[in-house]
Amino acid sequence: MVIILVWLGINAFGSSRISSNYHVKAYCNNPSETEKKIALTFDDGPSIYTLEVLELLKKYNAKAAFFCIGKNIEQHPEILKKVISEGHLVGNHSYSHSKFFDFYNAKKITEEIQKTDQLLEKFTAGKINFFRPPYGVTTPSIRRALKITGHKTIGWNIRSLDGGTQNQELILNRMIKHISPGGIVLLHDTGSHSVLVLEQFLQFLQQNNYQVVSIEELLNLKAYAN
Repeated sequence: MVIILVWLGINAFGSSRISSNYHVKAYCNNPSETEKKIALTFDDGPSIYTLEVLELLKKYNAKAAFFCIGKNIEQHPEILKKVISEGHLVGNHSYSHSKFFDFYNAKKITEEIQKTDQLLEKFTAGKINFFRPPYGVTTPSIRRALKITGHKTIGWNIRSLDGGTQNQELILNRMIKHISPGGIVLLHDTGSHSVLVLEQFLQFLQQNNYQVVSIEELLNLKAYAN
């Protein structure tokens, strides 16, 4: 009984912590980066707030990666088009972002990823290479699905927690505390509080001589298959 409980605990921890590589190899940072370079990533768009994020990125001459939900792409195709036209990368964040996503079987997960790829590829230069699982949870079914779709899983090592709190000071201080060369920051482009924190964070990076680069450059991975 004890062995089973221990195994369940290890499995739950490994599944919920994307950096553990428990089920899926995830790229969460570049530990060999010595220069002050980091990457910004945004989850759950496109949304109306994505436009405000884009304005700030342009103001501070920063590039980012946007992990998009398929159903939101259907609602805001013009915003996705703007993201790409302004030189940012896009990634697959599932079609539904269902809270039950990690309970789906491999077939259903594969269908969700492929459906979102099809939506993204109407606007991109080729097949999308980057995937981020909803909530950062990985499972054996997700691993099996990714073997079929061929995506690279992109995680993070600097989590803002802006999806769980709107306290701007708390969010900003958390990011600043964990900032380091080669890091990948997780933010959301779905709320006004995140936009306000983003500007403060970009000011901090500028003042501390950090350069915001693309995931592609930071990790030396191709964003598109062709």
